[in-house]
Amino acid sequence: MLDDALRPIHGGPDGGPEPLYDFSTNANALGPNPVILEYLRQADPSRYPDPLYHRTHRLLAEAHGVPESHVAVGTGTSELIHRLARWNHLRGPILLLKPTFSEYARAARALDLPLFEAGSPEEFLRLLPRSSLAFLCVPNNPTGEVYPFLEEAAQRAGEALVLDLAYYPLMEKPFPLPQGAWRLYSPNKAHGLTGIRAGYLLAPMDLTSFRHLAPSWPVSVYGEALLLGHLDPEAQGWLEESKRELIRLRRLLAQGLRELGLPVRESPANFLLVRVGQQATEVARRLRERGIRVRDATSFGLPGWLRLSAQREEAIEALLAALAEALAARI
Repeated sequence: MLDDALRPIHGGPDGGPEPLYDFSTNANALGPNPVILEYLRQADPSRYPDPLYHRTHRLLAEAHGVPESHVAVGTGTSELIHRLARWNHLRGPILLLKPTFSEYARAARALDLPLFEAGSPEEFLRLLPRSSLAFLCVPNNPTGEVYPFLEEAAQRAGEALVLDLAYYPLMEKPFPLPQGAWRLYSPNKAHGLTGIRAGYLLAPMDLTSFRHLAPSWPVSVYGEALLLGHLDPEAQGWLEESKRELIRLRRLLAQGLRELGLPVRESPANFLLVRVGQQATEVARRLRERGIRVRDATSFGLPGWLRLSAQREEAIEALLAALAEALAARI
């Protein structure tokens, strides 16, 4: 049924009691960024934001070295993805490389657009010229892959190759991105502020008509504060410091999982995949009963795997102990 296909599936809140430890969301576990919190405190919720976001667009453009008209803000990456799918300039077949973030497919299905779901890089490159809108997550969610063919993909794209950079700022070693690719940024994850919904798009073309496709005032004054605070050098300094610790914690988590005899696929950012057998959903349920929330990767098309984010050492110790019990109970 279409309704089931459109049902959002994400990490984070699941309707149950608040967990003791939450490994299901890939937000920076060391946040929130205190520098950006100060920007939020200074925001005035008694006023409307500028409906055209002149200052925010200008400062984002200056930070990235692009014309102001090539920037568009939105209510987070998901809203921008759906708006791109609705934009007449790009309306047509949507291409993705499985497994990946579910919102790309949801945007196609919501509008009854043709959806190409490539199962390999070779198939993705072959279908690129036939697509109007192609998405790649860098690094990919949930696998953590960084595809080596980005330059070639940017050159072969039919209309727009969109790089979703949700976890790019959390990469251990970021790399230059290809010219000509469209870029989606959602700074709230990197700064541990996922409750503030704001993101932005950079494109190699004028986005004025794309901006007008949004509802009025899509980004709140708090969303604006997040985007502007994200540009502050002190906020970036905090992010760099936290990233080093997150990488250490991801490695610590991976080591503990391997000591339990479990196969692990680490990403270059702050999350990983671990194979727990064919009953990942049951393992996730048992962990939830112990106050630990994890992301069952079955919905990504990876049955048997869990996606886990780097958390503080206390949380990692609790997860490893609970996971050992849950796996033993299955035997």
